[in-house]
Amino acid sequence: MDHSDLTNAIIKGKRKDAKKLVSEAIDEKQAPEEILGAMVGGMDVVGERFKNNEIFVPEMLIAARAMKTGMDLLEPVLTEAGLQPEHKAIVGTVKGDLHDIGKNLVVMMFKGANLDVIDLGTDVAPEAFVEAIKEHNPTIVGLSALLTTTMPMMEATITAIRDAGLDTKVLVGGAPVTADYADSIGANGYADDAATAVTLVRELISA
Repeated sequence: MDHSDLTNAIIKGKRKDAKKLVSEAIDEKQAPEEILGAMVGGMDVVGERFKNNEIFVPEMLIAARAMKTGMDLLEPVLTEAGLQPEHKAIVGTVKGDLHDIGKNLVVMMFKGANLDVIDLGTDVAPEAFVEAIKEHNPTIVGLSALLTTTMPMMEATITAIRDAGLDTKVLVGGAPVTADYADSIGANGYADDAATAVTLVRELISA
């Protein structure tokens, strides 16, 4: 079945079209994993274009919203078919930092890549990350910081996670964060934008 119309609706951020096409595909009893694949494929294109500076945050947000509209319809069908996301990710902005635009983009891109995302919000203390990891057992934890003054809280969070005996893969990102800083605090990876974060997560999962 050709799902290129659905893929294009996601790429262009056409929410109504995405909703209509997903609804029709469900009514026609098409394989839910194929419908999902068409949408994930659209978000992958959006991610690539974002990385190449061909589109910017607004276009990416519009595409992510179209994806969410489609997923709202598809999720019950996937659940019924026993097709849950294989991997969980916990995402949050570290303690003392209230910025959430970057984090929200990452959350949307992770969901677009079919990850089960637990969003802890902003100003999240190290012990709250530790508790969430123990509860949800995620494959990936994403830490965001937008201020140089809150960057040390990333290190404190990673230390708390390791001290608790948890070996979950930790990604870090945010405007002031660099790959060198990520290495120096023991992170498993660094992404400078939401699309790169998805690529990195896929690499870490398959490693």
